[in-house]
Amino acid sequence: MDDERLEDLPTRELHHRAVRHAVRHGDVGFLWRLLKAIPVAEAASGHGEEAANDLTRVAALISDALSAGEGDVGEALRPIYLEYLSHHPDA
Repeated sequence: MDDERLEDLPTRELHHRAVRHAVRHGDVGFLWRLLKAIPVAEAASGHGEEAANDLTRVAALISDALSAGEGDVGEALRPIYLEYLSHHPDA
């Protein structure tokens, strides 16, 4: 899918495609990048308390990665999904 068409997708769809592709292809690097970005996205979205908690709980980060396509946190992570999917047109 070309970059222009990716830009038109809702954030939730970008999240699902990127995470599904990474899981299917064992792309731990992307998943780790996403996990590291979630606390920053939460803080930038006004969820500072969640960000602090996530930094100390890896299990919470994994859970967040699987559902991080929603709301303002999903929007803050949108550039990560767009970049990843533009490099993986089969996703």
